[in-house]
Amino acid sequence: MGVFLTERQSMGENNTIKTSKYNFITFLPLNLFEQFQRIANAYFLFLLILQLIPQISSLAWFTTVVPLVLVLAVSGVKDAIDDFNRHKSDKHVNNRPVQVLINGRLKDEKWMNVQVGDIIKLENNNFVTADLLLLSSSEPHSLTYIETAELDGETNLKVKQALTVTAELGEDLQKLTEFNGEVKCEAPNNKLDKFTGTLTLRGEKYALDNEKMLLRGCTIRNTEWCFGLVIYAGLMCLILAIGNGIWEYEKGYYFQVYLPWAEGVNSASYSAFLMFWSYVIILNTVVPISLYVSVEIIRLGNSFYIDWDRKMYYPLNDTPAQARTTTLNEELGQIKYIFSDKTGTLTQNIMCFNKCSINGKSYGDVYDMSGQRIEINENTEKVDFSHNPLADPKFAFYDHSLVEAVKLGDVPTHRFFRLLSLCHTVMPEEKKEGNLVYQAQSPDEGALVTAARNFGFVFRARTPETITVVEMGETKIYKLLAILDFNNVRKRMSVIVRSPEGDLTLYCKGADTILYELLNPSCDSLKEETTEHLNEFAGEGLRTLVVAYKNLDEDYFQDWIRRHHEASTALEGREDKLSELYEEIEKDLMLLGATAIEDKLQDGVPQTIETLAKANIKIWVLTGDKQETAMNIGYSCNLLNDDMEDVFIIEGSTSDDVLNELRNARKKMKPDSFLDSDEINVQFEKSSKNSKVLPDEQANGVYGLVITGHSLAYALEGNLELELVRTACMCKVVICCRVTPLQKAQVVELVKKYKKAVTLAIGDGANDVSMIKTAHIGVGISGQEGMQAVLSSDFSFAQFRYLQRLLLVHGRWSYIRMCKFLKYFFYKNFAFTLVHFWYGFFSGFSAQTVYDEWFITLYNLVYTSLPVLGMSLFDQDVEDRWSMLFPQLYVPGQQNLYFNKVVFVKCMLQGIYSSLILFFIPYGAMYNAVRSDGKAIADYQSFALMAQTCLLIVVSVQIGLDTSYWTVVNQFFIWGSLSVYFAITFTMYSDGMYLIFTASFPFIGTARNTLSQPSVWLAIFLSITLCVLPVVGFRFLKAQLKPTPSDKILLKIKEAKKRPPPPSPKRRLRRTSTRRSGYAFSHQHGFGALIICVLLLGKAGRVN
Repeated sequence: MGVFLTERQSMGENNTIKTSKYNFITFLPLNLFEQFQRIANAYFLFLLILQLIPQISSLAWFTTVVPLVLVLAVSGVKDAIDDFNRHKSDKHVNNRPVQVLINGRLKDEKWMNVQVGDIIKLENNNFVTADLLLLSSSEPHSLTYIETAELDGETNLKVKQALTVTAELGEDLQKLTEFNGEVKCEAPNNKLDKFTGTLTLRGEKYALDNEKMLLRGCTIRNTEWCFGLVIYAGLMCLILAIGNGIWEYEKGYYFQVYLPWAEGVNSASYSAFLMFWSYVIILNTVVPISLYVSVEIIRLGNSFYIDWDRKMYYPLNDTPAQARTTTLNEELGQIKYIFSDKTGTLTQNIMCFNKCSINGKSYGDVYDMSGQRIEINENTEKVDFSHNPLADPKFAFYDHSLVEAVKLGDVPTHRFFRLLSLCHTVMPEEKKEGNLVYQAQSPDEGALVTAARNFGFVFRARTPETITVVEMGETKIYKLLAILDFNNVRKRMSVIVRSPEGDLTLYCKGADTILYELLNPSCDSLKEETTEHLNEFAGEGLRTLVVAYKNLDEDYFQDWIRRHHEASTALEGREDKLSELYEEIEKDLMLLGATAIEDKLQDGVPQTIETLAKANIKIWVLTGDKQETAMNIGYSCNLLNDDMEDVFIIEGSTSDDVLNELRNARKKMKPDSFLDSDEINVQFEKSSKNSKVLPDEQANGVYGLVITGHSLAYALEGNLELELVRTACMCKVVICCRVTPLQKAQVVELVKKYKKAVTLAIGDGANDVSMIKTAHIGVGISGQEGMQAVLSSDFSFAQFRYLQRLLLVHGRWSYIRMCKFLKYFFYKNFAFTLVHFWYGFFSGFSAQTVYDEWFITLYNLVYTSLPVLGMSLFDQDVEDRWSMLFPQLYVPGQQNLYFNKVVFVKCMLQGIYSSLILFFIPYGAMYNAVRSDGKAIADYQSFALMAQTCLLIVVSVQIGLDTSYWTVVNQFFIWGSLSVYFAITFTMYSDGMYLIFTASFPFIGTARNTLSQPSVWLAIFLSITLCVLPVVGFRFLKAQLKPTPSDKILLKIKEAKKRPPPPSPKRRLRRTSTRRSGYAFSHQHGFGALIICVLLLGKAGRVN
């Protein structure tokens, strides 16, 4: 075997994938290098270096080393666990088995050992190992069926065909071994639908395109085997320093006998310079290093809640929700825009024949004895198709009257299902007698043919010249004379067949707007009745088609088929000539009726969208489907509704047309937006628009916007993008149809650029990856639609309906918990640190610390760490069910009301106020104080102990006020931390510790001497009261006099808890509309030619 490939060898010799970053040897140096690239860690390393300089350090080195080492260790362990999981994932994929042709024999190899130029064998349901050139397969003419769900999210099968010259190789291992060719191809790229290359074999060149390629990640379906060739395998410090310089100059100079300057210090200004750096060290606890490790722990804990949530577990395919990143939990509580794919995300991409209209009569609804229509559910009796041995057992229909009409031989009904069994491009497969499998190019075509099959018109087999149908148990062979193929302009397809009796008939199906123009005038009355049914079907969100037929004259047809042959072989203007002929023969059609197919939504999609809309979240659907299909789904899932003031459709074919359509829409929604005095117009006139953020604009009603991919291309240009984002963001819903993956990402990027909002993108296929990566948060739908989106996402689950729980419960809780954590953390550290600031005015600005060094070290690591973690991991302002019932509670997160600059200033002011109380109350209590036995306790050590005890109790009471949801853990952490403080304090200030470590524990006896005095505890109680009372009073008055919308909702919830909630009414989400959907959204032009091509199928088709 000699295979030569060019433009590829440099891409790598094997098929190994590697997503991990470290190995055992490189982990420590690389991880430390990465961690010290973070500004916070580098800053604390700088502080450590400062503390090693004796002239400026008034704190021991361990006060920074211990927290820094702890942070680095925790972060390192987390990174190690993440990388270990990546190693496991890589190993699982790289060790998948595959059969490789080596020396004339098939040998089992691992994926990672496959190399460019190898020939491998794949079997049914195998994943494609690498990018392959298809050589041969078990199917006739080397056809191979593949599913690309892993790549683009589509589950309908696609057909690939090998070159004739390689198809001859079959499964002959000797011939495959001797295969000697040269492949020249383009370098790997991100285009899934294009491939350019050539195969040179025995001196002949053969063109290679995408139809010959099997891409890595696809799945082989309904193909026993195939062979392929591997192709691609601080300000305060300055104030205190200036104060030190002034004090040393005015006062300290005269007290050098008692307070000598440090060695080398010979002036007050130099002393001030050193004190500046000393205070940098002391006051760094405003933002301690423990803040970062606490944030990581909180995020990790809230991520586990998502992983453990049973209400987001999908049992049908054993898929739990998964938080694939731990850094974005709180942003889930701030989402303003959701960008969603449609197929496989909102829908299941499963088509079901739901209803139909035949000769003016509607079928599909079920009525009770009184003639009232009843809702179909799992208990409704299904039609029994057991009389039909070829029926599909999975097909479900509930209207028994349609079966009766078929059994009674109703002529229009028989003609209707005969049309469905003949007019299509489906390929049948019958491996076992009676076990039919349809390979449909689009899932809706498969649904129609399956419906005809169950109602007694079974499409059994086809050749290029015939179609075999079993009609009511009788096998009939129709001659297939022509296929008038579907395209996006025609929006219909037709077949011309000759029945066994010799009758010539044209059968046609297509969009109602097109076929109604082609009907015979005698169908007017039937057309009105059918239109009523179509409106009803579309009102329920069903996809509709109109079907019609025409009996042809023999002489006319012979003349037409002659001209058709001439047109199909013309070298110039072939498409136009064929189109004219199609238009000519598809006239004066006789209307038969209409079909209604349900593109099944995922469970709970309408309710989820309705709930998210109440949370003021705007939803944009970005789909590759056609406009009619996208709008149809928009109505069926409650995105669009007839209560909207208007739904604007942007479909201009030029830049000017698109601009005018966008402006007309904006003018209707907000006429004032065109005035010169408009805020945005003024803002963009004053300065460059590139860096401007658009404020939210309110429309004068509820509107929707639909824009096509062609128009979107113009709208995304520089001079139109501002108009697009202004108009679109005023709409409640935006649907972008026929968009490419790149356009999806561009739309998300546009909103990120002009809107100060957190965005979320959700999808299920590789075509959604760019959108998912562009948004602030990416969510992947896992399951039958593939794993590409999941692998690129931040969060994943199996069903779209879980999104509301992810956002309204986990996102909201995470956001509120993080905001509470930050407010409390900054408050307790302002109160802790600013006491040093006030003490500086009474200590000659000498950088003397108020507290014991051990208290400074343990304050954030031990004494106050667990209570705040307990609150940040367990706190809930309301239970999860109330978050879902009142989605308006989500709005404050979008507006970032719980932690912003104003809230931070309030925390700082509260911290400053508390620090004043915590300094001056102990200072006043200790000033010239004596014990009950007359001995003085007015010393620095007693003052320090009293100040730190007041501080710790005050911040413990404060976290009790901040906690909304009490658990045993919260109680244990708060009381446990206080107990640990007193235990450590009495131990460290004991005689024994002083005797063992004299230099490290100088506060001998201070605890028992000071804390035994009633006056000290009275001062502590006074400090607590003065710190807490204003907070309690402010919160009470604010809730009573100026409640926020959230306060009002929380009050409703409290009232609702007092009485049992009424059972929520089960209602069916329906709408009425005059809109109807279009034809076969995933149908592609040219498939009819593939079906009828004699070179492709020869005459080997089975006729049973």
